[in-house]
Amino acid sequence: MLRHVVLRWRLWVLVAGVFFCFLHTDGRPGWGSDDFLDGFDDIGPAEEDVPIDGFDDSTMPVDPHDLASETTNADSPGRLGGHAKAAAIYNFAHDRPAAGETDWRGLSSLKTELFLEFDAKLEDGWQVYASCRADYDFAYPINGRDAYTDAVLDAYESEVDVREMYLMGSPARQWDIKVGRQIVVWGTSDNIRVVDVINPLDLRMPGITDIEDLRLPVTLSKLDYYWGAFNLSGILIHEVRFNENPPYGSDFYPFAAPSPAEKRVNSNMRNTQFAMALNGIFSGWDLGIYLADVYDKDAHVECCSSAPSNSLQSAHARIKMVGTSTNVAMGNWLIKGEIAWLDGLKFTNAPNETFSRLDTMAGLEYNGFDETLISLELVDRHLYHHNDDLKQDPDGWNTDQLQWVARMDKDYLNDTLTLTLVLSFYGETGQDGAYQRLSAEYEIIDALTVDGGGVLYQSGNLPAFKNIGDNDRLFLEFKYSF
Repeated sequence: MLRHVVLRWRLWVLVAGVFFCFLHTDGRPGWGSDDFLDGFDDIGPAEEDVPIDGFDDSTMPVDPHDLASETTNADSPGRLGGHAKAAAIYNFAHDRPAAGETDWRGLSSLKTELFLEFDAKLEDGWQVYASCRADYDFAYPINGRDAYTDAVLDAYESEVDVREMYLMGSPARQWDIKVGRQIVVWGTSDNIRVVDVINPLDLRMPGITDIEDLRLPVTLSKLDYYWGAFNLSGILIHEVRFNENPPYGSDFYPFAAPSPAEKRVNSNMRNTQFAMALNGIFSGWDLGIYLADVYDKDAHVECCSSAPSNSLQSAHARIKMVGTSTNVAMGNWLIKGEIAWLDGLKFTNAPNETFSRLDTMAGLEYNGFDETLISLELVDRHLYHHNDDLKQDPDGWNTDQLQWVARMDKDYLNDTLTLTLVLSFYGETGQDGAYQRLSAEYEIIDALTVDGGGVLYQSGNLPAFKNIGDNDRLFLEFKYSF
């Protein structure tokens, strides 16, 4: 145990040293730079005849026809591409397990992944896109599959998954339609979800990747109308899909027993989810207004009405959300804000009640240092009519739950090397849980990159952070794109 404490402090010294270097290497302030406004100045009423994508992948507008022009050669009907990955994860802080428990020390993942994507331009400006992924983790046969629970093997050992697959086009001037499995990003935050409620997340291995890589696509139909600086989106979500959480037996699973079986929610007309967004892009600022009637991506436990009275099941409440977001650019600063009101929330320890919650996010980004972006985002989630029962497991909810994320990205060597530091804390001082990630991504050649670093975890009061303090790990990934 003493060895782990010493090693942890050495890593913290390394993190602090890199943080210091971020601020003092090539840190030439750019107070007079107007580059930060470029993304806003290019969009305005003078370009109202050019349709924008309606914030599909960010809060900034993108012409939906640009995707095909960038990825499809004019002389070719389509393009096939993708990447191959090889990645390893090494856990260095676990103690020797008790008899019968899984030994998570050492090599915990040795994964290969193949990702394929195809896009093509059709007649009359229509486009089609499809992607899929297959992976296999050799760490499980190397370590011995009998050492892991069936749930862990099912979740981590191998996977074949259809990712995004959609058809998009413009049936009429100022109208766009996009149908199929896709990802829709709402809001301004890069690290915390407030109004971003459309897609579930893959939370099976928290802290390793950014939220943009965690979203899971769902099948939906999206209709956009553009006029001037505004974009109105209507969404029908046909596929019911929830967060993927750490399975029983994982070193990230917080409880000693498996969760109750999940109540099945069929993807049919009756369970169709609805959403609507109005976005406006102006000179130096933008505004979004959002409405959604969706299933809660997190589950609560309830009695199963179609089984004996002592049977339990994991269920998902149908919730409603109304929210707004904004970005304001001021020189080298970008000010962010999001507010969401959620109604219809249910919890395990209050089986006959529904609750409302107000989530408020504020954030800042600064790009005044050379090749450096610094950001800070804070959110407070206030639960109305809270009672002390909700503080108990498996809910773990306080009246107010605070989360804050500080992030720094710095580029070196003509943008071929990027160092990233992410500090994520739940509670004012991380008493509810925390993690810190330090990583470096280097572009060896145009098609080959290597990404490596480490993640340190701190246990906390929230169920998702219970007993994960020994999950500290190092990771290394090679990625070849074609």
